[in-house]
Amino acid sequence: MKARVYWLGLVLLCSACAAPSLRYKTEVNKLAAAGKFKEADALVVSKQKKMYANHDYALVYLDRAALLHDADDPVQSDRLLDLAQQRITDLYTKSVTASVGKILINDLTTPYYPAAYERALTCFYRAMNFLQRGDVIGAGVEARRAVFFLDHLRGSKKSGYNDDPFIQYVASLIFESLGQLSDARIARQNALNAYANLGGSLKVSAPEFHVPGNASEFGEVIIFHYNGRISLKKNQTTQIAWDRALTLISTERESRSGMDPQVANALDAGFLGHAITLAYPVLEPQTFLIASSAVQANGQLYHLQKVADFAAAARMDLDENLPGIWLRTITRAIAKQIAAEQARQAVKSATKDDSWGNLAGLALNIFGAATEKADTRQWFTLPAEVHMTRIFVAPGQQDIRLLLRDGYGNIVGEKVFEQVQVKKGGRVFLHFRTAY
Repeated sequence: MKARVYWLGLVLLCSACAAPSLRYKTEVNKLAAAGKFKEADALVVSKQKKMYANHDYALVYLDRAALLHDADDPVQSDRLLDLAQQRITDLYTKSVTASVGKILINDLTTPYYPAAYERALTCFYRAMNFLQRGDVIGAGVEARRAVFFLDHLRGSKKSGYNDDPFIQYVASLIFESLGQLSDARIARQNALNAYANLGGSLKVSAPEFHVPGNASEFGEVIIFHYNGRISLKKNQTTQIAWDRALTLISTERESRSGMDPQVANALDAGFLGHAITLAYPVLEPQTFLIASSAVQANGQLYHLQKVADFAAAARMDLDENLPGIWLRTITRAIAKQIAAEQARQAVKSATKDDSWGNLAGLALNIFGAATEKADTRQWFTLPAEVHMTRIFVAPGQQDIRLLLRDGYGNIVGEKVFEQVQVKKGGRVFLHFRTAY
């Protein structure tokens, strides 16, 4: 009886596991590519119960927050980011170490704890939401939260993603706007250090902007162009024949007479008897049309510089975590294989019948393979990269035109920021998202 309750508990635990599918992510991205950010947010809401586990509501907040930010709804975006940050803090204080389900079922049994670069970006997006509402003080709170987090990260990690040059640079600009020049100078130096140390891995270099000597006579406009779609995590499986150490690769077969790949893996594992299924996440880069952008203002053309690459940050994060993922995956595979063999022997002994014992082992092999899923959760509504420029214009109202170019330099789109009010000695922050 206890055994039945135990396995029923595992089945129920597994049924509660969910991760947004690649198809679902693609559907949301298609709406974002068409500039239909509100519709994309509505799709996330409608699919929430199906695509997200109950314990992953922080991930729902993040996915929605970026879409609403791009839809120029800073109030709702910030509300969701605030909830996400509260949830992240709660998870941190309660510890996010491996649970029984994580060891016996898959990594999806534990709540999603965002990657370091995602946690840093919650501060960036909140700061931008405050700036969009003209609240520089609120933006300063998030800038300080960001540099505090990055300082702690830098102190606790000697390699990998242990700082963020882009977020440090933005924080320095916000501190300058608040007149906190000492903090601005420190953040700017941290940004330059991080660009030097991590620029190669993050595929960016320190930006160089021309600041005129009489800058106080003008107004400054800072433009962020969020471009593309971040690489998407998907499930990949590898099968290993237990008795002859033969690796059988299966990279999410799309069909076997219309059969779902996960079901096919489960049946393979069951009927092969001594096959084990290993599942792990891989990143699928997303293609996008826009390669560069420039701004027309003051009768001049200003080229935006690439200052952040979130797709590269996602790659760094996955590379750092893969050894641990593989260790857990192999440990689970061994545990499941042992459990199947023990069940086979126990049933055989109880029934005095090999066929019943083999059936019990087969059932647990199928269960073990069916429950082996890679953790493909991520903040997938982020752009792939950010381009930026700083321009100085005459005080007053300005129409600022953002030109979007493809890889051949052809203008394939534009965005006009109309009647931007620029004050003498003041600073305005603008942003625009392209996802096609």
